[in-house]
Order: sequence, then structure tokens, then C-alpha cells
Amino acid sequence: MNSSERLAHRLKGEPVDHSPNFDIFMTFAAHFIGQPLSRYYQDYRVLCQANMAVREAFDIDILQAISDPYREAADLGLEVEFPEDGLPISKTPLLVEPEDLRELKPCSPESGKRMSDRLEAIHLLREQSGGEVPVMGWVEGALAEAADLRGVTNLLLDLYDRPDWVAELLEKCVEVGIAFARAQIEAGADILGLGDAICSQIAPRMYRQFALPYEQRIFAAVHEMGALARLHICGDTTRILPNMAQSGADIVDVDWMVDICLAAEAFTGGPALCGNFDPVSVMLYGRPDQVREAVLYCLEYGGPASLSAAGCEIPDGTPHENLLAQARALRESGR
Repeated sequence: MNSSERLAHRLKGEPVDHSPNFDIFMTFAAHFIGQPLSRYYQDYRVLCQANMAVREAFDIDILQAISDPYREAADLGLEVEFPEDGLPISKTPLLVEPEDLRELKPCSPESGKRMSDRLEAIHLLREQSGGEVPVMGWVEGALAEAADLRGVTNLLLDLYDRPDWVAELLEKCVEVGIAFARAQIEAGADILGLGDAICSQIAPRMYRQFALPYEQRIFAAVHEMGALARLHICGDTTRILPNMAQSGADIVDVDWMVDICLAAEAFTGGPALCGNFDPVSVMLYGRPDQVREAVLYCLEYGGPASLSAAGCEIPDGTPHENLLAQARALRESGR
């Protein structure tokens, strides 16, 4: 059973040899092949090489063109710095004043330097995998994109001070997200991930007003193109679990702060749960036997369609033996 078959059967609740491993890799992957982060972020060939290497070494069931949150924002005009081997930095918001929104001019994914680089990554990953491993593209959720353009603190204040203006901004952001999602699926993505990390920092009623409808619109476009949708919101999302289940996602990531039993109950009859052991205390600093225990616990309580993954990105410096322990635990669960 190859990875694509494994995922398809698992999402239907059908028997598989073992649950798919859907860990997210970024900084770890770059350094695994000895490349600085700046090249991973800006050269699709490095991103693809890193993903292929990590997949082969640790039995990962997904190839992912995920890197950083600034793909769309940079092509919209946000200034982003790329330290040689550090995380990308945006020091000044693109939308310093609300009036700046009038000057925001969307560009097509194919013409944007950073968005088109992701399209090239998906092309290459699809070619190299031959359809045997699902390829995942990525977009920013409309609210997350608004935070990238406006700055997190400014946007959180805007939700109270100028909600109508925020709605106007979100409309522009969702149009970019839908266009970028469609372009990635045309390039060969089987899954489209959507990151909306800021949503764990707002009240449920604000999530329902300023995030959920836009996630639903992007995922509707993804499904129209015949791809799967994956929702990723970092942090404690306990209060919005029932709403996340309504997003239209086929797969919903759950971070380690969330009780997996509560999440599984909220997702009953809906999306597959992905997660959710602690990527730091378990995967980075734990022992292989602790990794094994955490993986099997999540499989037991995550539901019949659940996918194995840490609650968020695998940290840089994670011991290889811990990643191998996860792979062994999954094979053991299949037996």
C-alpha cells in the first residue's frame, strides 16, 4: 500500500496497513540536507530535495510545499528579509494606515516571485512522487494573511475599532487565497493546507465572523478542483473545535494543548483529526519510548480516520531516533 492509497483508505475509515504519518517539516528538513533556511524558503529545488530526503528517511506519507507565511504577502508588496540561516522577518507592515488598503493590488500566483516558486515546487514534487505520495500545497487563511499585511497587534485592535474595514481587507485576502489554491492544485497538489494561526488568539464569535466563512470559501474552491483540504490552526483551539469542524476541511490539525478526546468528539462524522502529541516535550526532548507511547495514545483516541502527527511543526534538532520511533509505532499499530 503506497502513501496515496493509505491516505485514501484511512480517510474513509477503511483498513490500512498503518495510519499515515503527516508530520509537518520545514526548518528540520532544510538542515537535514545541510542547507541554510534562506535557500529552503527561496529555492523550490532545495525545498523539494529536503522533503524527499525526510520522507525517505522517516517513512513520511506526505510531500509538502510548506515553508513560511509570507508567500502571498511578499508578492502583494510586503518587505521580507531572509537571514542566511534564520526565519524570515517582516519589520514593517504593508498596511501601516487603513487608507493603504486602497493601494493593495493583487497579483496572479503565476506572476508573483514567491507564489510561483511554490508552484514550481509542487510541479517537481508531483513529478518525483509519481502520484504514489500525496503532495500538499499551502495558503494563508484570510485572517492570517490580513495579520501578515497589517501586523498582528494592529489587526487585533482593528477587529474592535474598524470591523467593516477588516471585512474589506478579508475580501481581498480570500480572493488571493482562492486564486493561489487553484493554481497549486492545477500544478499537481492533491491536498491544500490552510494556515490560520491567529484564530487561536480570538474569541469564538470573532472566529465565526472573521475567519470561518473565508476558510469555507477557500475549501469550497479546493473541493471544486477535486483536491482535499487541510486546516491548521496552531495553539489551543478547544473553544472553536465545533466551528473548525464546519470549515469544510477533510483533515483538521489539532495542537498538543487540546484534549484529543474532545477534538475527536467534535469531529465525529466530519473531518479526520490529525495530531496531536507535543512536538517539543515529546518529539524534541522526549525519549523514543515516550514518542511511541504518545503516538499510540493519539491513534487510540483520535478516531478511526485519524492521522499521526505532532501538534505542530517538527522542531529543528529533533533526534532522528525519535522520528524513527514514531515510524515504528505506526507499523506496530498496523500489525
